[in-house]
Amino acid sequence: MPSTSATVRTPISTDILRWPVVGRALRWRHARTTLQLVLLVGAAVIVLHGLLGPPLASNNLATVLTWVHYRGLLVLALLAVGNAFCTGCPFVLVRDAGRRLRRPTLRWPRRLRTKWIAIALFVFVLFSYELFDLWALPRATAYLVLVYFGSALVIDLAFSGATFCKYLCPIGQFNFAASTVSPLELKVREESVCRSCRTADCIRGRREPAVASNITQNVKRKAPETAPLDVSRSMFDVRRKVVRRPVQRGCELGLFLPLKVGNMDCTFCLDCVQACPHDNVALVPRLPAAELSDPRRRSGIGRFAQRHDIAALALLFAFGSMVNAFAMTAPSYTLERWLSRTMDVGSEAPVLAAVFLVGLCAVPLVLVGGAAILTRKLAGAERGSISGILVNYAYALVPFGFGMWLAHYCFHLLTSVLTVVPITQSAAIDILGWPALGEPHWRWAGLRPGAVFPIQLGFIFLGTIGSLAVAYQVSQRDYPDRPGPTTVPWAVVAAGLASLAVWILAQPMEMRGLGFLG
Repeated sequence: MPSTSATVRTPISTDILRWPVVGRALRWRHARTTLQLVLLVGAAVIVLHGLLGPPLASNNLATVLTWVHYRGLLVLALLAVGNAFCTGCPFVLVRDAGRRLRRPTLRWPRRLRTKWIAIALFVFVLFSYELFDLWALPRATAYLVLVYFGSALVIDLAFSGATFCKYLCPIGQFNFAASTVSPLELKVREESVCRSCRTADCIRGRREPAVASNITQNVKRKAPETAPLDVSRSMFDVRRKVVRRPVQRGCELGLFLPLKVGNMDCTFCLDCVQACPHDNVALVPRLPAAELSDPRRRSGIGRFAQRHDIAALALLFAFGSMVNAFAMTAPSYTLERWLSRTMDVGSEAPVLAAVFLVGLCAVPLVLVGGAAILTRKLAGAERGSISGILVNYAYALVPFGFGMWLAHYCFHLLTSVLTVVPITQSAAIDILGWPALGEPHWRWAGLRPGAVFPIQLGFIFLGTIGSLAVAYQVSQRDYPDRPGPTTVPWAVVAAGLASLAVWILAQPMEMRGLGFLG
Protein backbone atom coordinates (compact mmCIF):
# COMPACT_ATOMS: atom_id res chain seq x y z
CA MET A 1 0.00 0.00 0.00
CA PRO A 2 1.25 3.53 -0.75
CA SER A 3 2.38 5.53 2.17
CA THR A 4 0.08 8.34 3.17
CA SER A 5 2.91 10.84 3.18
CA ALA A 6 3.18 10.52 -0.57
CA THR A 7 -0.43 11.60 -1.11
CA VAL A 8 -0.54 14.71 1.04
CA ARG A 9 0.15 18.05 -0.60
CA THR A 10 2.42 20.26 1.45
CA PRO A 11 1.40 23.90 1.97
CA ILE A 12 3.27 26.48 -0.08
CA SER A 13 5.60 28.69 1.92
CA THR A 14 7.76 30.08 -0.90
CA ASP A 15 6.54 31.23 -4.30
CA ILE A 16 9.27 32.50 -6.61
CA LEU A 17 6.64 34.12 -8.82
CA ARG A 18 5.91 36.50 -5.91
CA TRP A 19 9.53 37.64 -5.54
CA PRO A 20 9.94 41.36 -6.31
CA VAL A 21 12.36 41.24 -9.28
CA VAL A 22 12.64 37.63 -10.40
CA GLY A 23 8.94 36.99 -9.97
CA ARG A 24 7.95 40.09 -11.91
CA ALA A 25 10.29 39.11 -14.74
CA LEU A 26 8.91 35.57 -14.91
CA ARG A 27 5.32 36.77 -14.85
CA TRP A 28 5.93 39.26 -17.65
CA ARG A 29 3.78 38.17 -20.56
CA HIS A 30 6.64 38.36 -23.05
CA ALA A 31 9.28 36.72 -20.86
CA ARG A 32 9.19 33.42 -22.72
CA THR A 33 9.15 35.07 -26.14
CA THR A 34 12.21 37.11 -25.18
CA LEU A 35 14.12 33.98 -24.18
CA GLN A 36 12.97 32.23 -27.34
CA LEU A 37 14.24 35.10 -29.48
CA VAL A 38 17.65 34.88 -27.80
CA LEU A 39 17.89 31.16 -28.52
CA LEU A 40 16.54 31.68 -32.04
CA VAL A 41 19.39 34.09 -32.73
CA GLY A 42 21.79 31.48 -31.33
CA ALA A 43 20.29 28.84 -33.62
CA ALA A 44 20.64 31.18 -36.60
CA VAL A 45 24.30 31.73 -35.75
CA ILE A 46 24.84 27.97 -35.51
CA VAL A 47 23.22 27.35 -38.89
CA LEU A 48 24.97 30.20 -40.71
CA HIS A 49 28.43 29.50 -39.34
CA GLY A 50 27.93 25.78 -39.82
CA LEU A 51 27.10 26.25 -43.49
CA LEU A 52 29.43 29.14 -44.31
CA GLY A 53 32.19 28.94 -41.69
CA PRO A 54 35.40 26.90 -41.55
CA PRO A 55 35.02 23.09 -41.79
CA LEU A 56 37.28 22.50 -38.77
CA ALA A 57 35.03 21.64 -35.82
CA SER A 58 37.16 23.35 -33.19
CA ASN A 59 36.99 26.62 -35.18
CA ASN A 60 33.26 26.60 -35.91
CA LEU A 61 30.47 27.94 -33.70
CA ALA A 62 28.04 25.29 -34.95
CA THR A 63 29.90 22.39 -33.39
CA VAL A 64 31.29 24.19 -30.35
CA LEU A 65 28.05 25.91 -29.33
CA THR A 66 25.87 22.88 -30.02
CA TRP A 67 27.91 19.98 -28.69
CA VAL A 68 29.91 21.73 -25.96
CA HIS A 69 28.21 24.83 -24.58
CA TYR A 70 24.53 24.10 -25.25
CA ARG A 71 24.59 20.62 -23.73
CA GLY A 72 26.61 21.73 -20.72
CA LEU A 73 24.41 24.72 -19.99
CA LEU A 74 21.32 22.56 -20.54
CA VAL A 75 22.15 20.12 -17.74
CA LEU A 76 23.34 22.89 -15.42
CA ALA A 77 20.04 24.73 -15.89
CA LEU A 78 18.16 21.51 -15.14
CA LEU A 79 20.24 21.08 -11.99
CA ALA A 80 19.86 24.65 -10.75
CA VAL A 81 16.34 25.57 -11.86
CA GLY A 82 14.43 23.20 -14.10
CA ASN A 83 13.40 22.79 -17.71
CA ALA A 84 14.61 26.25 -18.74
CA PHE A 85 15.67 25.34 -22.27
CA CYS A 86 12.23 23.97 -23.13
CA THR A 87 10.91 27.29 -21.84
CA GLY A 88 13.02 29.14 -24.39
CA CYS A 89 12.72 26.57 -27.19
CA PRO A 90 13.02 28.44 -30.51
CA PHE A 91 11.25 25.62 -32.36
CA VAL A 92 8.02 26.56 -30.58
CA LEU A 93 8.47 30.21 -31.53
CA VAL A 94 8.70 29.30 -35.22
CA ARG A 95 5.76 26.92 -34.84
CA ASP A 96 3.63 29.66 -33.26
CA ALA A 97 4.44 31.95 -36.18
CA GLY A 98 3.42 29.22 -38.60
CA ARG A 99 0.14 28.65 -36.78
CA ARG A 100 -0.83 32.23 -37.45
CA LEU A 101 -1.03 31.25 -41.10
CA ARG A 102 -2.41 27.74 -40.72
CA ARG A 103 -4.22 26.34 -37.74
CA PRO A 104 -3.81 22.60 -37.05
CA THR A 105 -6.94 20.54 -37.58
CA LEU A 106 -5.84 17.03 -36.56
CA ARG A 107 -5.32 15.34 -33.22
CA TRP A 108 -2.42 12.98 -32.56
CA PRO A 109 -3.68 9.36 -32.80
CA ARG A 110 -4.59 7.91 -29.43
CA ARG A 111 -2.50 4.78 -29.96
CA LEU A 112 0.60 6.92 -30.49
CA ARG A 113 0.17 8.97 -27.33
CA THR A 114 3.12 7.31 -25.65
CA LYS A 115 6.87 7.83 -25.41
CA TRP A 116 7.86 4.89 -27.63
CA ILE A 117 8.45 6.91 -30.81
CA ALA A 118 10.38 9.53 -28.86
CA ILE A 119 12.47 6.80 -27.23
CA ALA A 120 13.34 5.39 -30.66
CA LEU A 121 14.30 8.87 -31.86
CA PHE A 122 16.38 9.40 -28.71
CA VAL A 123 18.36 6.23 -29.45
CA PHE A 124 18.65 7.23 -33.11
CA VAL A 125 20.16 10.60 -32.17
CA LEU A 126 22.67 9.01 -29.79
CA PHE A 127 23.62 6.42 -32.41
CA SER A 128 23.88 8.91 -35.28
CA TYR A 129 25.97 11.27 -33.18
CA GLU A 130 28.63 8.58 -32.80
CA LEU A 131 28.30 6.94 -36.21
CA PHE A 132 28.59 10.13 -38.25
CA ASP A 133 30.82 12.05 -35.80
CA LEU A 134 28.38 14.95 -35.78
CA TRP A 135 30.51 16.71 -33.19
CA ALA A 136 33.22 17.05 -35.89
CA LEU A 137 30.95 18.15 -38.77
CA PRO A 138 29.78 21.79 -38.65
CA ARG A 139 27.74 21.52 -41.84
CA ALA A 140 25.97 18.34 -40.69
CA THR A 141 25.25 19.99 -37.34
CA ALA A 142 23.68 22.96 -39.12
CA TYR A 143 21.51 20.64 -41.21
CA LEU A 144 20.47 18.77 -38.05
CA VAL A 145 19.25 22.03 -36.51
CA LEU A 146 17.30 22.83 -39.68
CA VAL A 147 15.75 19.36 -39.70
CA TYR A 148 14.69 19.89 -36.10
CA PHE A 149 13.01 23.19 -36.95
CA GLY A 150 11.32 21.68 -39.98
CA SER A 151 10.08 18.61 -38.12
CA ALA A 152 8.60 20.64 -35.28
CA LEU A 153 6.91 22.97 -37.76
CA VAL A 154 5.43 20.23 -39.95
CA ILE A 155 4.13 18.13 -37.05
CA ASP A 156 2.61 21.00 -35.09
CA LEU A 157 1.03 22.62 -38.14
CA ALA A 158 -0.82 19.37 -38.74
CA PHE A 159 -1.61 18.31 -35.16
CA SER A 160 -3.02 20.48 -32.38
CA GLY A 161 -1.42 21.07 -29.02
CA ALA A 162 2.25 20.46 -28.28
CA THR A 163 2.37 17.14 -30.12
CA PHE A 164 6.03 17.38 -31.12
CA CYS A 165 7.12 18.32 -27.60
CA LYS A 166 5.13 15.64 -25.77
CA TYR A 167 5.40 12.65 -28.08
CA LEU A 168 8.35 13.09 -30.45
CA CYS A 169 11.11 15.48 -29.39
CA PRO A 170 14.22 13.59 -28.16
CA ILE A 171 15.62 16.68 -26.45
CA GLY A 172 12.28 17.20 -24.75
CA GLN A 173 12.24 13.65 -23.40
CA PHE A 174 15.77 14.11 -22.06
CA ASN A 175 14.65 17.31 -20.34
CA PHE A 176 11.47 15.73 -18.98
CA ALA A 177 13.43 12.88 -17.41
CA ALA A 178 16.11 15.16 -15.98
CA SER A 179 13.58 17.70 -14.67
CA THR A 180 12.24 15.08 -12.25
CA VAL A 181 15.45 15.78 -10.32
CA SER A 182 15.17 19.58 -10.65
CA PRO A 183 14.56 21.74 -7.56
CA LEU A 184 11.57 23.79 -8.79
CA GLU A 185 8.01 22.89 -9.74
CA LEU A 186 4.85 24.66 -10.92
CA LYS A 187 1.82 23.85 -8.78
CA VAL A 188 -1.40 25.40 -7.50
CA ARG A 189 -1.12 27.84 -4.62
CA GLU A 190 -4.48 27.09 -2.96
CA GLU A 191 -6.47 23.99 -3.86
CA SER A 192 -9.71 25.54 -2.62
CA VAL A 193 -9.48 28.18 -5.35
CA CYS A 194 -9.19 25.48 -8.00
CA ARG A 195 -12.16 23.59 -6.57
CA SER A 196 -14.34 26.66 -6.95
CA CYS A 197 -13.04 27.49 -10.46
CA ARG A 198 -15.56 26.87 -13.25
CA THR A 199 -13.47 27.74 -16.31
CA ALA A 200 -10.27 25.62 -16.04
CA ASP A 201 -8.40 28.28 -18.01
CA CYS A 202 -5.06 26.76 -16.99
CA ILE A 203 -5.66 23.92 -19.44
CA ARG A 204 -8.38 25.26 -21.76
CA GLY A 205 -6.91 28.70 -22.24
CA ARG A 206 -8.37 32.11 -21.49
CA ARG A 207 -10.64 33.99 -23.84
CA GLU A 208 -11.61 37.64 -23.95
CA PRO A 209 -14.89 38.73 -22.32
CA ALA A 210 -18.00 37.88 -24.30
CA VAL A 211 -18.82 40.36 -27.06
CA ALA A 212 -22.32 40.36 -28.46
CA SER A 213 -22.72 40.98 -32.19
CA ASN A 214 -26.00 41.41 -34.05
CA ILE A 215 -26.51 38.79 -36.76
CA THR A 216 -29.39 39.54 -39.14
CA GLN A 217 -30.77 36.51 -40.94
CA ASN A 218 -33.64 36.06 -43.40
CA VAL A 219 -36.60 34.17 -42.05
CA LYS A 220 -38.30 32.02 -44.66
CA ARG A 221 -41.92 32.79 -43.80
CA LYS A 222 -44.52 35.10 -45.23
CA ALA A 223 -46.28 37.72 -43.13
CA PRO A 224 -50.06 37.43 -43.00
CA GLU A 225 -51.74 39.86 -45.43
CA THR A 226 -54.07 41.14 -42.73
CA ALA A 227 -51.24 41.82 -40.30
CA PRO A 228 -49.44 45.14 -40.20
CA LEU A 229 -46.06 45.02 -41.91
CA ASP A 230 -43.30 44.78 -39.27
CA VAL A 231 -40.03 44.24 -41.09
CA SER A 232 -37.96 43.73 -37.97
CA ARG A 233 -40.13 40.86 -36.76
CA SER A 234 -41.84 39.29 -39.78
CA MET A 235 -39.21 39.33 -42.55
CA PHE A 236 -35.99 39.22 -40.51
CA ASP A 237 -34.91 37.67 -37.24
CA VAL A 238 -32.31 39.50 -35.17
CA ARG A 239 -30.20 37.14 -33.08
CA ARG A 240 -27.28 37.78 -30.81
CA LYS A 241 -24.17 35.66 -31.29
CA VAL A 242 -21.51 35.47 -28.60
CA VAL A 243 -17.97 35.89 -29.92
CA ARG A 244 -15.07 34.99 -27.57
CA ARG A 245 -11.62 35.02 -29.11
CA PRO A 246 -8.69 33.28 -27.35
CA VAL A 247 -6.22 35.66 -25.73
CA GLN A 248 -4.03 33.16 -23.83
CA ARG A 249 -3.57 29.45 -24.43
CA GLY A 250 -3.60 26.93 -21.62
CA CYS A 251 -1.31 23.96 -21.14
CA GLU A 252 -0.75 22.39 -24.54
CA LEU A 253 0.67 19.23 -23.00
CA GLY A 254 -2.58 18.38 -21.24
CA LEU A 255 -1.43 18.94 -17.65
CA PHE A 256 -4.43 20.04 -15.55
CA LEU A 257 -2.67 21.95 -12.79
CA PRO A 258 -4.78 20.82 -9.78
CA LEU A 259 -3.93 17.21 -10.71
CA LYS A 260 -0.37 17.85 -11.88
CA VAL A 261 2.33 15.91 -10.00
CA GLY A 262 5.99 16.76 -10.56
CA ASN A 263 7.76 17.98 -13.68
CA MET A 264 7.27 15.13 -16.15
CA ASP A 265 5.96 16.54 -19.47
CA CYS A 266 6.15 20.12 -18.12
CA THR A 267 8.06 22.51 -20.37
CA PHE A 268 7.97 25.39 -17.87
CA CYS A 269 6.26 27.48 -20.56
CA LEU A 270 4.31 29.35 -17.84
CA ASP A 271 1.18 29.42 -20.02
CA CYS A 272 -0.80 28.24 -17.00
CA VAL A 273 0.51 31.23 -15.04
CA GLN A 274 -0.69 33.63 -17.72
CA ALA A 275 -4.02 31.88 -18.22
CA CYS A 276 -5.14 31.46 -14.60
CA PRO A 277 -7.68 34.24 -13.83
CA HIS A 278 -7.23 33.73 -10.08
CA ASP A 279 -3.43 34.13 -9.94
CA ASN A 280 -3.30 30.73 -8.26
CA VAL A 281 -0.16 29.22 -9.83
CA ALA A 282 3.10 29.12 -7.88
CA LEU A 283 6.70 28.26 -8.73
CA VAL A 284 7.96 26.52 -5.62
CA PRO A 285 11.10 24.78 -4.36
CA ARG A 286 10.74 21.09 -3.72
CA LEU A 287 12.75 18.00 -2.81
CA PRO A 288 14.49 16.86 -6.02
CA ALA A 289 13.59 13.36 -7.26
CA ALA A 290 10.80 12.92 -4.68
CA GLU A 291 8.23 12.72 -7.48
CA LEU A 292 9.88 9.54 -8.81
CA SER A 293 8.36 7.52 -5.95
CA ASP A 294 5.03 9.37 -5.87
CA PRO A 295 2.20 6.89 -6.61
CA ARG A 296 -0.49 9.45 -7.40
CA ARG A 297 -2.24 9.66 -10.74
CA ARG A 298 -0.81 12.50 -12.82
CA SER A 299 -2.85 14.67 -15.15
CA GLY A 300 -2.05 13.93 -18.78
CA ILE A 301 0.20 11.02 -17.77
CA GLY A 302 -1.50 8.60 -15.41
CA ARG A 303 0.37 6.63 -12.77
CA PHE A 304 4.07 6.00 -13.25
CA ALA A 305 3.53 2.37 -12.23
CA GLN A 306 1.28 1.89 -15.28
CA ARG A 307 3.51 3.66 -17.81
CA HIS A 308 5.97 1.11 -19.16
CA ASP A 309 7.06 3.59 -21.82
CA ILE A 310 8.11 6.21 -19.26
CA ALA A 311 9.91 3.52 -17.27
CA ALA A 312 11.77 2.59 -20.47
CA LEU A 313 12.64 6.26 -20.92
CA ALA A 314 14.05 6.31 -17.38
CA LEU A 315 16.24 3.28 -18.13
CA LEU A 316 17.39 4.78 -21.44
CA PHE A 317 18.20 8.01 -19.62
CA ALA A 318 20.35 6.14 -17.09
CA PHE A 319 22.12 3.61 -19.30
CA GLY A 320 22.33 6.00 -22.25
CA SER A 321 24.45 8.30 -20.11
CA MET A 322 26.97 5.49 -19.69
CA VAL A 323 27.06 4.47 -23.36
CA ASN A 324 27.35 8.07 -24.54
CA ALA A 325 30.27 8.78 -22.21
CA PHE A 326 32.03 5.46 -22.86
CA ALA A 327 31.91 6.03 -26.63
CA MET A 328 34.21 9.04 -26.18
CA THR A 329 36.96 7.21 -24.30
CA ALA A 330 40.08 5.47 -25.54
CA PRO A 331 38.92 1.97 -24.42
CA SER A 332 35.83 2.29 -26.62
CA TYR A 333 38.00 2.59 -29.72
CA THR A 334 39.95 -0.48 -28.63
CA LEU A 335 36.68 -2.38 -28.14
CA GLU A 336 35.36 -1.32 -31.55
CA ARG A 337 38.53 -2.49 -33.30
CA TRP A 338 38.28 -5.86 -31.53
CA LEU A 339 34.61 -6.21 -32.46
CA SER A 340 35.39 -5.29 -36.06
CA ARG A 341 37.94 -8.11 -36.29
CA THR A 342 35.68 -10.57 -34.46
CA MET A 343 32.62 -9.77 -36.59
CA ASP A 344 34.77 -9.54 -39.72
CA VAL A 345 33.20 -6.29 -40.88
CA GLY A 346 34.82 -3.18 -42.26
CA SER A 347 31.97 -0.77 -41.57
CA GLU A 348 31.58 1.02 -38.26
CA ALA A 349 27.77 0.85 -38.27
CA PRO A 350 27.33 -2.84 -37.28
CA VAL A 351 30.10 -2.58 -34.69
CA LEU A 352 28.55 0.50 -33.10
CA ALA A 353 25.11 -1.12 -33.29
CA ALA A 354 26.47 -4.07 -31.31
CA VAL A 355 27.86 -1.73 -28.65
CA PHE A 356 24.52 0.07 -28.37
CA LEU A 357 22.58 -3.19 -28.33
CA VAL A 358 24.63 -4.49 -25.44
CA GLY A 359 24.77 -1.19 -23.54
CA LEU A 360 21.12 -0.18 -23.96
CA CYS A 361 19.37 -3.55 -24.07
CA ALA A 362 21.37 -6.53 -22.79
CA VAL A 363 23.04 -4.92 -19.78
CA PRO A 364 19.89 -3.12 -18.53
CA LEU A 365 17.83 -6.29 -18.98
CA VAL A 366 20.28 -8.38 -16.96
CA LEU A 367 20.88 -5.84 -14.18
CA VAL A 368 17.38 -4.46 -13.74
CA GLY A 369 15.64 -7.75 -14.46
CA GLY A 370 17.86 -9.57 -11.98
CA ALA A 371 17.26 -6.91 -9.34
CA ALA A 372 13.50 -7.19 -9.87
CA ILE A 373 13.61 -10.98 -9.42
CA LEU A 374 15.63 -10.66 -6.20
CA THR A 375 13.31 -7.95 -4.89
CA ARG A 376 10.30 -10.21 -5.41
CA LYS A 377 11.98 -13.01 -3.47
CA LEU A 378 13.13 -10.71 -0.67
CA ALA A 379 9.65 -9.20 -0.34
CA GLY A 380 8.31 -12.54 0.84
CA ALA A 381 5.39 -14.51 -0.58
CA GLU A 382 6.57 -13.30 -4.01
CA ARG A 383 4.35 -10.22 -4.00
CA GLY A 384 3.87 -8.43 -7.31
CA SER A 385 4.90 -9.31 -10.84
CA ILE A 386 8.48 -9.08 -12.10
CA SER A 387 7.50 -6.52 -14.74
CA GLY A 388 5.61 -4.43 -12.19
CA ILE A 389 8.57 -4.38 -9.82
CA LEU A 390 10.91 -3.50 -12.68
CA VAL A 391 8.73 -0.57 -13.73
CA ASN A 392 8.38 0.77 -10.18
CA TYR A 393 12.10 0.70 -9.47
CA ALA A 394 13.27 1.82 -12.92
CA TYR A 395 12.59 5.43 -11.94
CA ALA A 396 15.09 5.11 -9.10
CA LEU A 397 17.95 5.11 -11.63
CA VAL A 398 17.07 8.55 -13.01
CA PRO A 399 19.11 10.51 -10.39
CA PHE A 400 22.20 8.42 -11.14
CA GLY A 401 21.69 8.95 -14.86
CA PHE A 402 21.38 12.69 -14.35
CA GLY A 403 24.59 12.69 -12.31
CA MET A 404 26.39 10.91 -15.16
CA TRP A 405 25.06 13.29 -17.80
CA LEU A 406 26.18 16.19 -15.60
CA ALA A 407 29.64 14.71 -15.11
CA HIS A 408 30.06 14.08 -18.83
CA TYR A 409 28.64 17.27 -20.30
CA CYS A 410 30.24 19.50 -17.68
CA PHE A 411 33.61 17.95 -18.51
CA HIS A 412 33.32 19.23 -22.07
CA LEU A 413 31.86 22.56 -20.98
CA LEU A 414 34.39 23.35 -18.26
CA THR A 415 37.43 22.25 -20.28
CA SER A 416 36.29 24.25 -23.33
CA VAL A 417 34.23 27.05 -21.80
CA LEU A 418 36.36 29.90 -23.20
CA THR A 419 36.79 28.51 -26.71
CA VAL A 420 33.68 30.38 -27.82
CA VAL A 421 35.59 33.68 -27.49
CA PRO A 422 38.35 33.10 -30.09
CA ILE A 423 35.93 31.30 -32.40
CA THR A 424 33.58 34.30 -32.29
CA GLN A 425 36.52 36.62 -32.95
CA SER A 426 37.53 34.49 -35.91
CA ALA A 427 33.96 34.46 -37.23
CA ALA A 428 33.88 38.27 -37.07
CA ILE A 429 37.03 38.37 -39.21
CA ASP A 430 35.47 35.96 -41.72
CA ILE A 431 32.32 38.06 -42.01
CA LEU A 432 33.68 41.60 -41.78
CA GLY A 433 37.16 41.09 -43.18
CA TRP A 434 38.84 42.79 -40.23
CA PRO A 435 39.28 41.97 -36.51
CA ALA A 436 36.28 43.89 -35.17
CA LEU A 437 36.36 41.87 -31.93
CA GLY A 438 40.15 41.67 -31.77
CA GLU A 439 42.57 39.00 -32.86
CA PRO A 440 41.50 35.47 -31.83
CA HIS A 441 42.97 34.29 -28.53
CA TRP A 442 43.38 30.65 -29.51
CA ARG A 443 45.07 29.77 -26.23
CA TRP A 444 41.81 30.37 -24.37
CA ALA A 445 40.23 27.04 -23.48
CA GLY A 446 39.10 26.22 -19.95
CA LEU A 447 39.96 24.15 -16.91
CA ARG A 448 42.44 21.30 -17.05
CA PRO A 449 40.78 17.85 -17.17
CA GLY A 450 42.39 16.95 -13.85
CA ALA A 451 40.76 19.95 -12.20
CA VAL A 452 37.33 18.89 -13.47
CA PHE A 453 37.56 15.28 -12.28
CA PRO A 454 36.67 16.02 -8.61
CA ILE A 455 33.58 17.88 -9.81
CA GLN A 456 32.61 14.87 -11.90
CA LEU A 457 33.02 12.58 -8.90
CA GLY A 458 30.76 14.88 -6.90
CA PHE A 459 28.00 14.62 -9.52
CA ILE A 460 28.27 10.82 -9.59
CA PHE A 461 28.16 10.65 -5.79
CA LEU A 462 25.09 12.89 -5.53
CA GLY A 463 23.30 11.03 -8.30
CA THR A 464 23.98 7.67 -6.68
CA ILE A 465 22.76 8.88 -3.29
CA GLY A 466 19.61 10.17 -4.99
CA SER A 467 18.98 6.80 -6.62
CA LEU A 468 19.43 4.99 -3.31
CA ALA A 469 16.98 7.37 -1.65
CA VAL A 470 14.34 6.90 -4.36
CA ALA A 471 14.75 3.12 -4.28
CA TYR A 472 14.25 3.11 -0.51
CA GLN A 473 11.15 5.31 -0.84
CA VAL A 474 9.69 2.89 -3.39
CA SER A 475 10.40 0.01 -1.01
CA GLN A 476 8.73 1.85 1.87
CA ARG A 477 5.72 2.47 -0.35
CA ASP A 478 5.33 -1.02 -1.80
CA TYR A 479 6.83 -3.17 0.97
CA PRO A 480 6.44 -1.22 4.23
CA ASP A 481 7.17 -4.34 6.26
CA ARG A 482 10.50 -5.04 4.47
CA PRO A 483 11.87 -1.77 3.03
CA GLY A 484 15.51 -2.52 3.81
CA PRO A 485 15.92 -5.96 2.23
CA THR A 486 13.94 -5.03 -0.89
CA THR A 487 16.20 -2.02 -1.46
CA VAL A 488 19.42 -4.06 -1.39
CA PRO A 489 19.30 -5.32 -5.02
CA TRP A 490 18.84 -1.79 -6.33
CA ALA A 491 21.58 -0.46 -4.06
CA VAL A 492 23.91 -3.05 -5.59
CA VAL A 493 22.89 -1.97 -9.12
CA ALA A 494 23.39 1.72 -8.29
CA ALA A 495 26.77 1.07 -6.66
CA GLY A 496 27.89 -1.04 -9.61
CA LEU A 497 26.88 1.63 -12.11
CA ALA A 498 28.60 4.30 -10.03
CA SER A 499 31.83 2.30 -9.97
CA LEU A 500 31.68 1.81 -13.73
CA ALA A 501 30.95 5.51 -14.19
CA VAL A 502 34.03 6.49 -12.19
CA TRP A 503 36.14 4.13 -14.31
CA ILE A 504 34.75 5.64 -17.53
CA LEU A 505 35.40 9.19 -16.36
CA ALA A 506 38.95 8.27 -15.36
CA GLN A 507 39.77 7.16 -18.92
CA PRO A 508 41.29 9.52 -21.51
CA MET A 509 38.23 11.21 -23.03
CA GLU A 510 38.07 12.81 -26.44
CA MET A 511 38.07 16.60 -26.10
CA ARG A 512 35.38 17.19 -28.66
CA GLY A 513 35.58 20.81 -29.65
CA LEU A 514 39.35 20.86 -29.15
CA GLY A 515 40.40 17.79 -31.08
CA PHE A 516 42.54 15.68 -28.73
CA LEU A 517 42.27 13.25 -25.84
CA GLY A 518 42.39 14.68 -22.34
